[in-house]
Amino acid sequence: MRITKVGVVGAGVMGTGIAALSASAGLPVVLLDMPADGDRNSLAKGALGKALKAKPAPFMDVARAGLITTGNTEDHLELLADCDWIVEAIVERVEPKQALFARLEGVVHADAIVASNTSSIPMHVLTTGRSDAFKRNFLGTHFFNPVRYLHLLEVIPTAATSDATLARIRRFSERTLGKGVVIAKDAPGFIANRLGLYGMVRVLRLMEQFGLTIDEVDALTGPFIGRAKSATFRTSDISGIDVLAHVAASTGAGTGEDFALPAWVHQLIAEGRLGEKTGAGGFYRKEKKGILTLDWRTMQYAPQVDGFPAELAYLRKAPLAERLRGLTTASGHRAEFVRTLLQEVSQYTIEKTPELAHDIASVDRAMEWGYGYDMGPYRQMDAMGLEFLKGAYVRDRKAEPPLLAVAQEGFYRQLNSGPRQLTLTGGYAPIESIPGLLDLSALHVSGKVLDETPGAALLDLGDGVLLLEFRGKMNTLGPDIFTILERASARIRTGKHEGLVIGNADPRTFTAGADLSLVAAQVQAGDWTGLERGVHAFQQGVMSLRRLPFPVVVAPFGLTLGGGCEMLLHADAVQAHAELYCGLVEVGVGLLPGGGGTKELLFRFTRELASYEEADPFEGVKRAFKLISMGTTSTSAHEARHLGFLRERDRISMNRDRLLADAKARVLDLAPDYSTQSPMTIRALGREALGNLEYAVWAMREAGYISEHDVRIGTRIAYVLSGGDGPPRDVTEQDVLDLEREAFLQLLGTKETQERIAHMLTTGKPLRN
Repeated sequence: MRITKVGVVGAGVMGTGIAALSASAGLPVVLLDMPADGDRNSLAKGALGKALKAKPAPFMDVARAGLITTGNTEDHLELLADCDWIVEAIVERVEPKQALFARLEGVVHADAIVASNTSSIPMHVLTTGRSDAFKRNFLGTHFFNPVRYLHLLEVIPTAATSDATLARIRRFSERTLGKGVVIAKDAPGFIANRLGLYGMVRVLRLMEQFGLTIDEVDALTGPFIGRAKSATFRTSDISGIDVLAHVAASTGAGTGEDFALPAWVHQLIAEGRLGEKTGAGGFYRKEKKGILTLDWRTMQYAPQVDGFPAELAYLRKAPLAERLRGLTTASGHRAEFVRTLLQEVSQYTIEKTPELAHDIASVDRAMEWGYGYDMGPYRQMDAMGLEFLKGAYVRDRKAEPPLLAVAQEGFYRQLNSGPRQLTLTGGYAPIESIPGLLDLSALHVSGKVLDETPGAALLDLGDGVLLLEFRGKMNTLGPDIFTILERASARIRTGKHEGLVIGNADPRTFTAGADLSLVAAQVQAGDWTGLERGVHAFQQGVMSLRRLPFPVVVAPFGLTLGGGCEMLLHADAVQAHAELYCGLVEVGVGLLPGGGGTKELLFRFTRELASYEEADPFEGVKRAFKLISMGTTSTSAHEARHLGFLRERDRISMNRDRLLADAKARVLDLAPDYSTQSPMTIRALGREALGNLEYAVWAMREAGYISEHDVRIGTRIAYVLSGGDGPPRDVTEQDVLDLEREAFLQLLGTKETQERIAHMLTTGKPLRN
């Protein structure tokens, strides 16, 4: 039975986040909270209203908030009667949860799955007194905050949960909600929070022991050791220091382990300094003049500083595995802090894994997906070397835990037949594959790379579908991309293949756009002939995506900027991940889209209006001008569709793991009756449209919103979108591409644009000049 309607009880941050994600996936949702005085539904209504304004946004598409019905638990519990999955997200105490489940048992239908989002309470405790039928359909679904953005969902079945219930919720969570599911054992804190909480407590105590500051600790426990950018204390401010204290207390009570927090942390809570949600500060405090950091000794705030130690600078830019290995022998007080932390957390992880997880891969996935680790704990241990861990046990005169004692050269092994993991009973076994994942790393080691250059590769995905993979820094686009595209085309034209997917496995960036370093080098050399030739080749390469005699499906995700956005605009079809941050952002470096993007938005928006007799064609020109001149970037694939970067026929994958497989299926769907797209012609509006756009640019300058160089950029964009400054005329795609290329090169020749490019390459940030 499919899950087609969702119920959420508890409209706090987590409950509202679950409701927003479910609605974003297109499901109707019932969101209930306790009755309030006056408007009895005001708690749920207020939470929904707050979510619509929240940053980062819980909704992928704010219009889908209309799928959520709000109510209260006294008057509207019956609204849950036709829900197929009801998740509890109320106060983190056993008794209220048990009371709610007693009421729900008399309301929900026989096949409904009831779940708890508790972060630490064992599931079997919550179903005390419930019927066997209720217990068969009950389990834990533990989301992580923010629900939309963190990939992990821990699913915790009890001994009574049926296999069918577990299979239904897993498929729904992976396919519909886009989550990475880890099956956890029913132990306090489950996997990620149990290990994450231990690490947090150890950081606090070691910070005191080593006499470090919060700025120093966050500099050392974030990306430097492969953890999230928010590191330790920023993460706690986001989730709430009171939540940290509550989870620490409940986990300590449930396990008998020492998770006590220092007295100064409890003082913060007593004073209402709970983190971001209070505005009173926490470990950090935001003010107009900047960010302040708490001095835990004095409980006062001071301006934030870069706490990274100079003595470890030599490791900072090394690959993560080398960094971790280097830390095992690095000298200095702060290196010893990190080394001690990694040792203690590794020891705890090894010792507790049999209690918490079914295998070590589940531990790594939980910490990577839920806490933003670049490497999970066991992958980190392999990078540091098992001799480092074994030495710590010898030094401390402690017996090695069985899992470490039976490990050979590492917890993981790479064999010709595929990767293996150390099992909890000894020996090595295959790693359970992530459902739906096309593992490009496995294709690389199994001889499926058909062609490659430093910046791109061509892989065989099987079933006649090839993949063009970007592989440069930030997956920037250079000549290598189009070299491999030409070679892919030659292979597919032989009739031995069906089509092409353009995508890659980078965790965050599809592509940052064209390689500006190549452009800057040619400008410095004064090679304007080469630049003109290069821009023309880029345009024709992008245009070839719709001229090839086979389907090309682009599979974008994450950052998809500039030339990457131009690629998806020209593809036969797009299979986008729901988290798509797509835009033509060239104005940020003083340019306009020069790879066909300016042309394509003009043609797309003009043609959309063509079937409406009364429509003003200038509206299409204006829409394109606004997107390009403002450098507008989508905040999701749904918004990219509203903006016009995606078409109605383009599809969205909720789960990043399944994106390439979905794109491959789309190629196979299009291939049997595929025909090449026809060339297009539109009516360019000429001088009248140009005058209107130039007036808008002038007004922005007069109001002080833009610089003189912004005026120059805006005028060039307007000129291209108007088809020049003559009378209205019919134009082909190539006509507008020629105008686009000319304007691009004109702007590239200005001092201000060259300064913007240099600043972006140096700092990674735009320059306003």
